[in-house]
Amino acid sequence: MNQNTSKTVLILGANSDVAKQCIKQYIEKGFSVIAASRNTNSLGDFVQENNLNLKVTILSFDSVDFDSHQKFYNELSVKPHIVIYAAGFLVDNEKALRDFKGTQQMMMVNYLGAVSILNIIATDEGNKNLERIIGLSSLSGVRGRKSNFVYGSTKAAFTTYLAGLRQELASRNIKVNALIIGYIRTKINEGLQLNESLIMEPDYVAKHIVNAGNSFSIVPNLKWKIIYLILKMLPESLVAKLP
Repeated sequence: MNQNTSKTVLILGANSDVAKQCIKQYIEKGFSVIAASRNTNSLGDFVQENNLNLKVTILSFDSVDFDSHQKFYNELSVKPHIVIYAAGFLVDNEKALRDFKGTQQMMMVNYLGAVSILNIIATDEGNKNLERIIGLSSLSGVRGRKSNFVYGSTKAAFTTYLAGLRQELASRNIKVNALIIGYIRTKINEGLQLNESLIMEPDYVAKHIVNAGNSFSIVPNLKWKIIYLILKMLPESLVAKLP
C-alpha cells in the first residue's frame, strides 16, 4: 500500500469526522500526514486509538487567528504536497439572521480563514512539492435558499475563491479541487432533521477527497450529483419555492 512514502499531506481542520477518515486513507496510501487543529487533544486521542503515531504529526492551528498563519506555515518541518482545508462552522439560519456573532464565525472559519492560510501556501513558489489544494465546500453554496443562505453564502464565496485559485496555479501545474458536499453523518449535522437516504458516511466522502482527480467540482454520490445539477439549472422562480 505504500505508494507515496515521500509525500506529505497537510490537513487543516483535521479534527472533523471527514478529515479523520482522510488521515487514515492517506496513510494507507503511504503518505505522511500533518494534522492541524485547534483541538489537538481530541486529535491526539484519535491518532493514539488508531495506532497512527508514527505517520501523523499533530500541530495546533486556529483558522480564525489570521496573524498566526504565516508563522504556522513557515515552521512546517516539511512543506506539503497536498493541502486540504477541512475546517467548518455552522449555525442555524434563523439564529445567524438575528445574531451576527454566529454569522461572523461562519464567515471567518469557512471563508476568511481559508483564504488567509491558502494564500500563504499558494504564493510560496519555493515549495516545489505542492501538487494539489482541496477545499471542502457545500451544496448549500450552489444557490441561495431561504433555509440556509447565510451559511451557504460563505461556502459560495469559498468555492469561487477556489475556482480562481485553480486558474492562478494552473501554470505551476498545481491542481485545485472543490468538494461540493451534501449531508454527512458528522458532528456538525447532529440534531438536524435530514433525509436519511441522502446522508453520506465520512469515510465515503474521504475516499473522494483522497482520490480527487482533475475535475474542479467533485460531488460525491450520484443522488447529490443530480441535486447539484438541478440546483444549478433551476430558474429563480422555482428556487424561491425551495425550503
